[in-house]
Amino acid sequence: MTDQGPFANWPHLDKPRPPKPPEDRRDLIAPGSGTSSQETQEMASNNTLENFLGGSPVSTFVRLLVISLVVGALLMWLELRPIDIFRGVQAFFDRIYQLGFGAVRELISYVLAGAVFVVPAWLILRLVNMTGSKR
Repeated sequence: MTDQGPFANWPHLDKPRPPKPPEDRRDLIAPGSGTSSQETQEMASNNTLENFLGGSPVSTFVRLLVISLVVGALLMWLELRPIDIFRGVQAFFDRIYQLGFGAVRELISYVLAGAVFVVPAWLILRLVNMTGSKR
């Protein structure tokens, strides 16, 4: 018995994957159901919109409204006004323009400062989504 290491059972990238069988889309609409091609196109466009939004437009609007209210209340509690944020973004780009080559160094420091919060949050969300999809 040979020891192949901990990654012996992982899929190898040099081996081609077997091709997927083509999907048969005809079974999505029952034959003789009376749907015209215009109705089918409207349903497809509505489904595309819902897929993009992550749900119906009304429910997505309500979710965004509630989340905006919570985030807005938090920002107001921290005394951060929207105009202050816009002015900060404008000042950021003004400083980059004025710094020239020094802007790269400041830009990297901004990215690293943001990554301190963004990367752990992203990692936690990915782990939560992984455990939630196994149910």
